Amino acid sequence: MTQLRSRPKSSPLDRFFRITDRGSTVAREVRGGITTFVAMSYIVLLNPLILGASADVTGAKLTIAEITTATALAAGVMTVLMGLVGNAPLAVAAGLGVNGVVAFQMAPAMTWAQAFGLVVLEGICIVVMAASGLRERIITAIPEPLKIAITVGIGFYIALVGLVSAGFVTRTPDAAGSSVPVRMGVDGHLSGWPIVVFCLGLLLMIVLMARGVPGAVLVSIAVATVVAVVVNSVFAVGGWGLVTPSLPSSVVASPDFGLLGRVDLLGGFASAGVLAATIFLFTLVLSGFFDAMGTITSVADEAGLTRDGRVEGMGRILVVDGAGAIAGGVTGSAPNTVFLESAAGVGEGARTGLASLVTGGLFLVALFFTPLATVVPAQAAAPALVVIGGLMMTQIRRIPWQDADFTIPVFLTVAIIPFTYSITNGIGAGLVSYVVLRVCKGRWPGWLMTGLALMFAVYFGVDLIG
Repeated sequence: MTQLRSRPKSSPLDRFFRITDRGSTVAREVRGGITTFVAMSYIVLLNPLILGASADVTGAKLTIAEITTATALAAGVMTVLMGLVGNAPLAVAAGLGVNGVVAFQMAPAMTWAQAFGLVVLEGICIVVMAASGLRERIITAIPEPLKIAITVGIGFYIALVGLVSAGFVTRTPDAAGSSVPVRMGVDGHLSGWPIVVFCLGLLLMIVLMARGVPGAVLVSIAVATVVAVVVNSVFAVGGWGLVTPSLPSSVVASPDFGLLGRVDLLGGFASAGVLAATIFLFTLVLSGFFDAMGTITSVADEAGLTRDGRVEGMGRILVVDGAGAIAGGVTGSAPNTVFLESAAGVGEGARTGLASLVTGGLFLVALFFTPLATVVPAQAAAPALVVIGGLMMTQIRRIPWQDADFTIPVFLTVAIIPFTYSITNGIGAGLVSYVVLRVCKGRWPGWLMTGLALMFAVYFGVDLIG
């Protein structure tokens, strides 16, 4: 009589994360988690560059050390939480694009504490919408071409921020006879070693990404930083901006938790005005959950976690994503959301939340290496903004340009975001023009879209009415 072999007992770790059920192994999950961290760890360097470049309404600026700590802390905690609660190989960190809204749109109109207070409110709104199902209703109401246009417009905006931060693009001084608002470099031409570092870093990043090199963004930033440190030590040049590339006295340091808990939940409504603060909040919510929805769906599909068009554990994943925005406000790191770079780990075999635990743990380790961020000049990190902006722009191929209902609204959304340096303005222009066009053609756009358009119409006409 042949004795049947019993199936080997799975470990508690395997059962909790369903590693075997999803066709993975612990080794694959660890490798995938490390790969995701390498692919997206640039955010620890890039987020301080963006938030540190702006001042709030009082003129106060955030330090690189405290922003770096806040960025790594929020990313570490929320990515671990995504692994434990959502059981998905999705990493969470400060969102690019939306952090520009906080830095360049919100902070100049209120204090940093008030801006982070609105970020917390954004997270609360997203969690409530995710739990109630309203999130899906809003997503359904706004036409897909306008959603894509917002992503493309933010891509242009991020790229412009990178070019300006590096000094590749500068503002033309207000003077008689000036024919253009911006120009290349100073006096219309490029000069100085900082620009050389930027150009080298940008070209290196483009080549590495085109060749599919893992961690291309981080490698390029590291190489450009080394070049900047060498150039600055040899030639002692100026023009680096906020950060002068020089070696720190120590690589390891205690984290700076100066921003933790510095939140004024409702003060922004008093400083910026109820209507303006509401528009800011709407922009954060809109950008946050649309970007996350697309990222979660695409990465989950690549990981084989989609069943009959539905992502496994989508409700839990969306709640953690909303909680990420809350954590971003509490820590002072800007709204946190799911990163598309999670796909890099999935490509290495990650299928479960164990990979997220590995990625999150590495972010927490990075808390103790914050002095490294103070070495990276804008010229070394800005190429990532340009490249990521370009990648976001690739979505433009999905826009139905032949459809007259979307041609101009999409164009206005994409163009006005970078031209006015305001994501809010671009979203508003697109929604208002779309609704007006539909109504004039005798096609009712729906109460939700009409309400959003009216809100933006009031926003645009506030000064005129006043």
